[in-house]
Amino acid sequence: MAPLPPPPTIGVFDSGFGGLTVLRALLPLKTYANYIYLGDTARLPYGSKSRDTIARYAVSSAKFLHEQGAELLVVACNTATALALEDIRQALPIPVIGVVEPGAHAALNQANHTARDKSSVILSEAQNLSISSEQHPTPTTPQVLVLATQATVQSHAYTRALHALNLEAHEKACPLLVPLVEEGWIDHPVTDEVLRIYLTEALHETPNATTLLLGCTHYPLLEPAIRRTLGTLNHQLHIIDSAQATARAVASHFDNTTHSPDLTAPGCLFYATDSIEKFERLGSAFLGRPVTGVRHVDLGG
Repeated sequence: MAPLPPPPTIGVFDSGFGGLTVLRALLPLKTYANYIYLGDTARLPYGSKSRDTIARYAVSSAKFLHEQGAELLVVACNTATALALEDIRQALPIPVIGVVEPGAHAALNQANHTARDKSSVILSEAQNLSISSEQHPTPTTPQVLVLATQATVQSHAYTRALHALNLEAHEKACPLLVPLVEEGWIDHPVTDEVLRIYLTEALHETPNATTLLLGCTHYPLLEPAIRRTLGTLNHQLHIIDSAQATARAVASHFDNTTHSPDLTAPGCLFYATDSIEKFERLGSAFLGRPVTGVRHVDLGG
């Protein structure tokens, strides 16, 4: 019998810290894998750069992770996924998974679940009233509200992905949320007020939305605050965490592959292109566990 292949090495790339929420979701799903994370902190924010510059930065980061042994790459950055995913795929000989499509498919699954529930209610009501189900109005196309950064919204990547799945999309740019998260104001009155303003505006424009898609990997840290704010607005939405959805997509990639056990896995190796101290401090909050032993790498300008 041929020996089983060793545990896979998965590369995770982001312009900064947000991608650590994807790694955080991956760790319990693929406990036997080894992970290499790169935060391109010296060149963030990507959102203020041109598409060509973003593609150049993203490809150089992706190639670095491949050179370090990554067998699959996760582009855990919405901006890089939206504007440079195909460039990365063409540059690497390994599978590349971004964060947009998994989030969109998770929204579709939720919409299908909601539609089945509504259909059951409609059928029950029709039967109680002795009305043919054909005479009852059919549900409208599910609407998905996407919260994202300005750069991701301007790319319309989520709108394209959701439209391809026959879902209506409304994207809301929330530029203040990333700096609030990185300031550590996860549970803070200022953050609650900012969320209230953003969500009030978004729901006014999309009152029939049933699903809220978190289109930035910083936003999962704000999910409790978002739920709390939706409650104060008396508007409940099904929340889709694109980081969790991406982690499930990565895990499913290895579902049919059996690897040899490795009791030391998961191993996590971290690289940053700027301050190691800052990366360890902020990264620990995003990952939910201490981030130590970060290595500095210079990828140029």
